[in-house]
Amino acid sequence: MRPEELDAGAIRAAPGEEPALEAATAAEEAARARAGRLARSTAFFSVATGLSRIAGLVREIVAAAYFGISGAMSAFTIAFQVPNLIRSLFADAAIQAAFVPVFTGALERGNRREAFRLASSLILLVALALGALTALFILLAGALMPLFAPGFSGEFPRLVPLMVGLSRVLFPIVVLLGLSGIVVGVLNSYERFGVFAIAPFFWNVVIIAVLVGLEPAFPEGKRIYAYAIGVLAGTVVQFAMVAYDLRNTPFRLAAVRLREALTPDARRVLVLMLPVTISLGLINLDLLINSFFGTLVSDSAPAAIDKAFRVYMLPQGVFSVAVTTVLFPTLSRLAARGDYQQLRATMASGMRQIALLLVPASAAILVLSEPIIRLIYQHGEFGPHQTQVVATALFWFAFSLPLNGLNLLLTRTFFSLQRNWVPTATSALNIVVDIAASAALYGPFGVAGLVAATAIATGAGVLAQVLILRRGLGRLELGAFVATLARLAPAGALLAVVGYGAWALLDGALGRALGAQIVSLGVGLAAGFAVYAASLIALRVPEAEQLRLLLRRPGA
Repeated sequence: MRPEELDAGAIRAAPGEEPALEAATAAEEAARARAGRLARSTAFFSVATGLSRIAGLVREIVAAAYFGISGAMSAFTIAFQVPNLIRSLFADAAIQAAFVPVFTGALERGNRREAFRLASSLILLVALALGALTALFILLAGALMPLFAPGFSGEFPRLVPLMVGLSRVLFPIVVLLGLSGIVVGVLNSYERFGVFAIAPFFWNVVIIAVLVGLEPAFPEGKRIYAYAIGVLAGTVVQFAMVAYDLRNTPFRLAAVRLREALTPDARRVLVLMLPVTISLGLINLDLLINSFFGTLVSDSAPAAIDKAFRVYMLPQGVFSVAVTTVLFPTLSRLAARGDYQQLRATMASGMRQIALLLVPASAAILVLSEPIIRLIYQHGEFGPHQTQVVATALFWFAFSLPLNGLNLLLTRTFFSLQRNWVPTATSALNIVVDIAASAALYGPFGVAGLVAATAIATGAGVLAQVLILRRGLGRLELGAFVATLARLAPAGALLAVVGYGAWALLDGALGRALGAQIVSLGVGLAAGFAVYAASLIALRVPEAEQLRLLLRRPGA
């Protein structure tokens, strides 16, 4: 055939090829449709999670205005972190990560009855096991809780009974969140993310309402119990919302007897959970390690680190948690089909998107941590000295922001492959590094040393996961990732310079009144992010172009 004949009009399928071409076209259309749904789900999840995180910040602002970073707030922080650690080890996130691949695998095989029986069996087992664990902890809290706060027992003994009492109020959330893990796993398997994403918003609203309403009813020194009661009430509302959303899926609860609950698939999920419990509990265990050593620094250090962590989690939750949550079912399906090439491409794209979104957040926090903390928290009982301590913690958290986003995605990739012991091993490494670094740094550097230790440990875990995953799957498009970082770094630096310069100029001109702070910080952040976006376009960052096309797509 001559070259001039090779045009669209000259190409014709040979006899018998039409069905194959039609099938390929249909597969491409289906892939594009799924990609569009995932993009829209990611966008909605990001918006909904953003609202939830903003509501969480409002909750923290209200709590800080009432209690500052006092010893009582530190007692509440540790009383919440212990059941929250158990939740992350044995409840919603761990159960969901182990459950989704097995549940979606059964659905992929067309066996809905098997999948529904699995979910129903796990609901029964989780309710019984976590219910018993909660009752046992409530009985033993007086002996167990002081182990997590050695500084309180020695220097601040008045805080120990308060911490124990608060933990007894808070621990029942473990049961509710364990059941939520199964329910959310079912919803996500059917690509329903909306209620799951927005439920934390109402969790925060309920907590704020209960805190404001009940706080005056308690005597001085016990008023922080209103905060704990609010957390419990908000968790009840959150579980009710996701459970009600099940009506929008084909799932129906099956009647299961206890002796029949340990089906082969249920046992498989429980076995998969063993390594997942360590891997997904990493962030909360890091926080508890920070609080453990923080009690040896001062009675306010645990609360200060926790307050900084809440700000840090705003970009983390809006971007990296959204990306990993939406991609996880897709990664699980690709792994179940053995389509490792597409799995690698999906994971690599997710890594670049996380970097694109979290590098500017880190740059902004590095230069504006103090005005951010001042605006958010410095009200009521929260004074200027407390702002300095919390801003120091937030500054050092900025270094772990992109690293933790990558850690979340890499961990979920291993879970989708059902190679759950790998992230368990890297998480164990992370924990060992964190403890060693914290022990070495808390004495000379205080709060800054404890948060820096977390960043060091997270970096070690990410590096180990990348090396192991590359050995198992082959090339991970790391060259493209490094090329993206090479473009993002100067854009992030320019954001920092412009953002800080704009803030400093307005801060000096307008002063520190609340309205002036909003204007100066808002303009500084807006100017910085505008320059960052313009830099991405000028540097031709491919991921930025993908986002721009997504935003311009009709109906996206």
